[in-house]
Amino acid sequence: MSGDIPNDPNTLSQQQLQLDDSDVAAAYVNYCRITGTPEEIILDFGLNQVPLGNSQQTIKISNRIVTSFYSAKRMLLTLQTAIKRYENAFGEIETDVQKRVVNRQ
Repeated sequence: MSGDIPNDPNTLSQQQLQLDDSDVAAAYVNYCRITGTPEEIILDFGLNQVPLGNSQQTIKISNRIVTSFYSAKRMLLTLQTAIKRYENAFGEIETDVQKRVVNRQ
């Protein structure tokens, strides 16, 4: 019957999904705020135009994703795998901005 969820979890990983991304909107973000409820996790994304300063600017949230913790965990594992592959190819990603900034005088 169409729409039934298979009982075998291995069957789910073998299914091929077809995606239509013809109307997708892309946005660059460098800020993320994570909040949630007991049932959902909320990811707010925006652009911090002064990432190194301590200004009192307002960061406008441009995208919000609300998802279950199950989907969020699958996303986490997929992102960890992608980052590990990237670092294996190009070296460790330094997340401390102060360590990445070159002082030129």
